[in-house]
Amino acid sequence: MLPLQTSIGDIRGLAIRRLSAHSPTPALDCDLLLAEATGLSRAFLLAHSEHLLTTAQMRQFSAWLKRAVAGEPIAYILGRRGFYDLEFTVTPDVLIPRPETELLLEQALIWAKNRGAITAADVGTGSGALAVTFAAHMPSARVIAIDQSSAALKVAAQNAAANGVADRVHFAQGDLLLPAREMGIKLDLVMANLPYIPTDEARALPVSQYEPMLALDGGADGLDLIRRLLGQLLDVCAPQFLALLEFGAGQGEAILAIAQQVAPAAKAEILFDYAGFDRILRVEKR
Repeated sequence: MLPLQTSIGDIRGLAIRRLSAHSPTPALDCDLLLAEATGLSRAFLLAHSEHLLTTAQMRQFSAWLKRAVAGEPIAYILGRRGFYDLEFTVTPDVLIPRPETELLLEQALIWAKNRGAITAADVGTGSGALAVTFAAHMPSARVIAIDQSSAALKVAAQNAAANGVADRVHFAQGDLLLPAREMGIKLDLVMANLPYIPTDEARALPVSQYEPMLALDGGADGLDLIRRLLGQLLDVCAPQFLALLEFGAGQGEAILAIAQQVAPAAKAEILFDYAGFDRILRVEKR
C-alpha cells in the first residue's frame, strides 16, 4: 500500500521499483500514470521531485499502479494510446496500436502521395489506427475500415469522429476483403495488421489476458489470415495496386513465398523495421 501523501520523487522511486519486474519501461509507465492522476506534465514531475501529492491524487495513482503491476497494459488503464501523430481511444475490444505498425503507415503514405482519389482498405482495423491516420493525411482518399468485431468497429468509428475523418472512413463488418468484394469496390491500396501469432504462443502470452485473442491468434502457424488475405487480393484490387501486410519477426520468408505464388505478376518484397526484423510484406502491381 502506498502512503497517502508523499513527494513526487519518493513515489516515483517506489513505483518504478515495483513496475520494473513487470515492464521494460517502468519509468515511462510510472510517469504516464502519475501525470494522468495529478494533471501535471511529465516535465513538471521530473523537475519538481519535492512536490507533495494530495491524498486524492495518491489514491488514484495507487489504484492504477496496482493494475499495472498485475500486468494490465497502461493504454487500457488510461483508455488511450498515441499512434503516429494522433491519439486513439483503446478498450479491451481492440489491440493496442504498436510503434512497428507506423512503418506500414509510412509506406502507404509515401506510395499514395500525389495519386489523387484512391480507394484504400484497412483490414482488421481494430482501433482504426491505420484507417484514421491514413485518412487524416490523405484527404482525397476514400478509406474502408474492415473488422470482424462489431465492438472493435464501434471503437474505430469513435476514433474517426474524434480525429475529424468520420465522413471519409466507411466501416464494414466482415471477413477480410469480402466486404469490399460485396460492395463491388476495386481497391488501390490494402493495409493489414492481422493476427500473426501461432495459436499456442498467443495463448501463453501474458498480454492475452487483456488484449482480444481475435486480434492475436493467427492459427497453427500464425499465417492463416495472411494466407487467406493474399489469396483474395487479385479478386478485389485494381489492375495497379499496393498491399502492405504486417507480420511477426521471422515469418518473412514463408509469407514472401505465398505472395509470389498467388500474385506472380506483382513485385513482392520484405521490409525490415528499425530494429532490423523482417516486418512488412510489400506487394505492388504496376
